[in-house]
Amino acid sequence: MKLSEKIIELRKANGMTQEELASICNVSRQSISKWEADIALPETEKLLILGETFQVSMDILLKDELTLNEVKDVHICGNNAIQKRKQELYEGVLVKESIVDDSIIDCLNIHKIELWNTGGNPKYWTVLFFTSDRRDFPEQISKVMRSDLDTNRNWFVDFKAGNEKYIVFKDRILKYHIGNQTEKEYVCNECRKLGISNGQMNWPE
Repeated sequence: MKLSEKIIELRKANGMTQEELASICNVSRQSISKWEADIALPETEKLLILGETFQVSMDILLKDELTLNEVKDVHICGNNAIQKRKQELYEGVLVKESIVDDSIIDCLNIHKIELWNTGGNPKYWTVLFFTSDRRDFPEQISKVMRSDLDTNRNWFVDFKAGNEKYIVFKDRILKYHIGNQTEKEYVCNECRKLGISNGQMNWPE
């Protein structure tokens, strides 16, 4: 079943018009019409809202071979409800080579995979663009981050939840509120102590 067909089925099962879904996703009704006609694809941010609205995983939405086993009713919907739920959703980028235990990937919804040629060691990085709705995700990922105390080479993963930015090392979770320069500078100073260069701290917010 295609994504377009799933959007139609989920919208109708929840008694929504295209206009109502468009309002939740903050797009035009024409955009919803194009998604449902398989003319255009929703952006990642809109996919996340669709998943939250209809209470289905990204895997269910994006993988054609997966069908909808059941449709859950959404009793509370609208932009405020979606924003509250999105506070629990982590979104970021993980270099697979930075972890020592691949089982952490079970905590992720993978949206895109890229191979980066860094020219360093290792030469290629496998980069996972992910979201996770595990509330304990920061604690879980901190357990498996790669760290070499002898060379002071520490890997980190950065991600965000709402307006909070997380920088996570092995057994160390740093975070700050986006826009708060004092908190960010503290986090950056802690990163420098762990051997992170200024160039590596140009993470997206």
